[in-house]
Amino acid sequence: MRSPLSDHRYGEHGVVLPPERRDRNDGADVDPATRLRLYRSMREMRLFEKRAYDLFMKQLVKGTSHLSLGMEAIAAGFGVAMREDDYTFATYRGHAHTLARGVPMTPVLAELLGRANGLMGGKGGSMHLTSVEHGMMGSYAIIGAHLTIANGAAWSAQYRGSGQVTVCFFGDGTTNIGAFHEALNYAAVYQLPVVFVCENNLYMEYTSISDITAVPHPAADRAAAYGLDAVVIDGNDADEVHLTAARAIERARSGGGPSLIEALTYRHGGHSRADPGKYRPGEEVEAWKAYDPLTIYRERLVRLGVAEGDLDAIDAEALALVDTATEEAVAGDLPAPESAFTDVWADGGWSWRN
Repeated sequence: MRSPLSDHRYGEHGVVLPPERRDRNDGADVDPATRLRLYRSMREMRLFEKRAYDLFMKQLVKGTSHLSLGMEAIAAGFGVAMREDDYTFATYRGHAHTLARGVPMTPVLAELLGRANGLMGGKGGSMHLTSVEHGMMGSYAIIGAHLTIANGAAWSAQYRGSGQVTVCFFGDGTTNIGAFHEALNYAAVYQLPVVFVCENNLYMEYTSISDITAVPHPAADRAAAYGLDAVVIDGNDADEVHLTAARAIERARSGGGPSLIEALTYRHGGHSRADPGKYRPGEEVEAWKAYDPLTIYRERLVRLGVAEGDLDAIDAEALALVDTATEEAVAGDLPAPESAFTDVWADGGWSWRN
């Protein structure tokens, strides 16, 4: 089913505006403790990404990276809904999804800096964050490649009867890639325990998704072709995301098969740090920045009786975590040259057929 509150609104010249701000989830079935977890998670993600940008401007981040500023509610909403042994697959815009699974900040930030204490020993960088220990099964730089791999993890869980669920995140541009359609068809045919989540931030790299897609909702409007419901949600509303995530994950865990969810959101910056994003209309950018997921959620919590001081304390704790992670990451050593000859093959080495 499609949520009528999360359809596009349009300004002049076809500018896509965010949903109207309504207090529609003030009475939603989300308990106070969960709401504080959601707020804390989003605040940590926001401060982490801002710090990553600052370090990039100081030329400490190695290579490019892709921030999810403005998109935090999706990662937080699903992360809080998932079981510890569930699986996450993300795109190259995967910092927030990695943190959402409980991976500590220091190794994530150190990886961006190319340090030996990084999550991948400083050899993977921003676009390859992986922590099997935390169920974070990788960030993938190839568009759409991970959807079929996510099916493999889901099929493994189904075969083993483990009850684990795979959640696979991807961007709107992926919906026009062949792997998207292959993965959905395969998951539907075999009723795999997988939830596909399209983070529709309206733009691919530099092009509006609407300019090259025949349907208004690039993911949800294709769902019926695979026997799935068309689900469109407000990806900037943490409560709506969390409730939708919980339902889809429970359905998959109980044998109900896959789901496809399109979450409407917006990245505050360009595609990557090298992109100023000037191709986006100013009216659109400002409207979506005003519809900031952290701002609207903090306002909701205050309306529901949460003390401003309690939220300020969460903000301070999150900043302290980021500061500590920064100090530890910057202090890390550069990888030893010989580390280039490790972890190439599954046996940990590099020699062919050794």
